[in-house]
Amino acid sequence: MKRLNNPSLSTGLSMFSMFFGAGNITFPLMIGQSLDQGLFLALIGLIITGVCIPFSGLFSMVLFEGNYRAFFSRVGKVPGLCIIVLLLSMLGPFGAIPRCITLTYSTLKIYFSSLELISFSLVSSLLIFLFCWKRSRILEVIGYGLAPLLILALGVMIIKGLFVSVPPDVMASSHLNMNSFLYGLREGYNTMDLLAAFFFSSLVYQKLKVQLSGNKQSQNLVLPIFKASLIGASLLAAVYIGFSYVAANHRTLLAGVPMDELLGRVGHIVLGPEAGLITCLSIALTCLTTAIALSVICAEFVQKELLKNKLRYEPCLGIILILTTCVCLLEFDGIVRMLSPLLEVIYPALLMLSLLNVMHKLYQVHPVKVPVFVTTCLAFFFKHFA
Repeated sequence: MKRLNNPSLSTGLSMFSMFFGAGNITFPLMIGQSLDQGLFLALIGLIITGVCIPFSGLFSMVLFEGNYRAFFSRVGKVPGLCIIVLLLSMLGPFGAIPRCITLTYSTLKIYFSSLELISFSLVSSLLIFLFCWKRSRILEVIGYGLAPLLILALGVMIIKGLFVSVPPDVMASSHLNMNSFLYGLREGYNTMDLLAAFFFSSLVYQKLKVQLSGNKQSQNLVLPIFKASLIGASLLAAVYIGFSYVAANHRTLLAGVPMDELLGRVGHIVLGPEAGLITCLSIALTCLTTAIALSVICAEFVQKELLKNKLRYEPCLGIILILTTCVCLLEFDGIVRMLSPLLEVIYPALLMLSLLNVMHKLYQVHPVKVPVFVTTCLAFFFKHFA
């Protein structure tokens, strides 16, 4: 069978599949499950922070040729390095990777009650290690192999789940009540996609540069990356909307279901035990693609930037996955509670840094340290004192 020969399409599918991790499944479902009204406003907020801002951040990194060290060093060499370590810790062994594993565990636990978290985490980490071994082909595997499987599984669940009409009170919204919008905005932070965008951009940029005749000029990659970003963002937004409405349709049956079990319950309700299991297995498998991509990025950073090539890639990857397995013991809900307060503070600061870096590249705007610091302080104040 002849493969697609469209760099923007395959890269867009890769973007979608890499971004589509544990938070991208759970939080849209949670919004549909919990809101009595104002779902439309909540989805606007979710798409702003969970789609528009992350893909804008990824696109802005093109101006830095995917070099996140140069991007963050604008606030200073040492502060920039500290930010990178913090973000990769949250995206890697202390946040996003174990969150993907624990969500997969909670989803499959509904169908396989004998599963144990510690053994499942160990097996998952081993699988991730094997997938990451040939890191040079990671985007090809994701874009041509796992992404179509993910889209098919999500499409089946959403289309079947939308056969039930949406309750009228769920659609209700008012410009006087912004609680739903702010709720969706905050849950978009929890997807952590803006953080991931800074580091995924390096994989995306290098892949397209090779595919487009080794062109080294970032300006010539703007259009292909824009097209790829549009494909990935559109798919992600469609899944957010679909999952939220499916959960809203079955809100009464999902009452009291923990956030990490929502996917499994929805699959069971919408498709029945057998088909629901197959679909959830497909989504769980492709959810691990985010963990795979993040594991590669973290291991390469530890090897090249922190240890200066004193240790090989494989041992660095192994250390990261050992830490990941330990953090998995906190379970999905514990990891979310640990990350959420920090995300609400650093997200606005990272957005400010992204905007200033774009202005710097396009219009030679130089101020960056003071605006980013002030934004961080304001976000901290409103989070803890307002």
